[in-house]
Amino acid sequence: MSKGIAVRAAGRTLPGFGLSMGYSVLYLSLVVLIPLTALLFNSTGLTWGTMLEVASNPRVLASFRVSFLTAGIAALIDLFLGLLLAWVLVRYNFPGKRLFDAVIDLPFALPTAVAGVALTAIYAGNGWIGQIFEPLGIKLAYSQAGITLALMFIGIPFVVRTVQPVLEELEAEVEEAAATLGAGRWRIFRTILLPDLIPPLLTGFALAFARGIGEYGSVVFISGNMPMKTEIAPLLIMSKLEQFDYAGATAVALLLLLISFILLLIINTLQRWSRKAGRV
Repeated sequence: MSKGIAVRAAGRTLPGFGLSMGYSVLYLSLVVLIPLTALLFNSTGLTWGTMLEVASNPRVLASFRVSFLTAGIAALIDLFLGLLLAWVLVRYNFPGKRLFDAVIDLPFALPTAVAGVALTAIYAGNGWIGQIFEPLGIKLAYSQAGITLALMFIGIPFVVRTVQPVLEELEAEVEEAAATLGAGRWRIFRTILLPDLIPPLLTGFALAFARGIGEYGSVVFISGNMPMKTEIAPLLIMSKLEQFDYAGATAVALLLLLISFILLLIINTLQRWSRKAGRV
């Protein structure tokens, strides 16, 4: 009898799994599942005809294209910049390292509206950086380039903070052993470091990409909000709500949610596959 109880206890994942799982599901439901379910059921007169009409609207398609294109480009750039910053913070010691490390988290704490105003002031035609590029015919503010810069700003901490712990756990002795055997720096990085870095890099990319798709405050000022050119999907939702077009706003929100979920599912699948490939 006691042996059977011991076997069942040993088969459990963690002590108190049922209670902890119940609390996890409860909080997940309150924070994520119930609000999303309310969005689905609170259709405010939304029909399939309205859904198809909104989905085929050129302005909606243009706003989706701007949102996903700029978020994707910003996340890709953050992927390389974040790896570089994490590498510098982990592998080198220099004066002001702690201050440099703290500044990376600034986009987390800074209100997005403040970030938008600051970025607009810098990249506008009369700003510190904008006035350098404006005579060259390169318009940063009030363009898709400005939106990309804003999304890079708010997305870079996700990549750095995801990659940094993995770099800290990698054993330098393995790299030194490979170097003594004649391996070059690029080969060491490609064969020893990169397989362990791919999963956190994909995670950081997914987080930065997801944040960029739904970002509003830091983009609304620098984008210029020009329909068919620099209007993002979250701003279009706000515009429809201000016009009391609740069905249209709900349709755009549902489409944005569906596309974002599919893309994140693909990224998470690639991340899981890369982890399994790294263990082989």
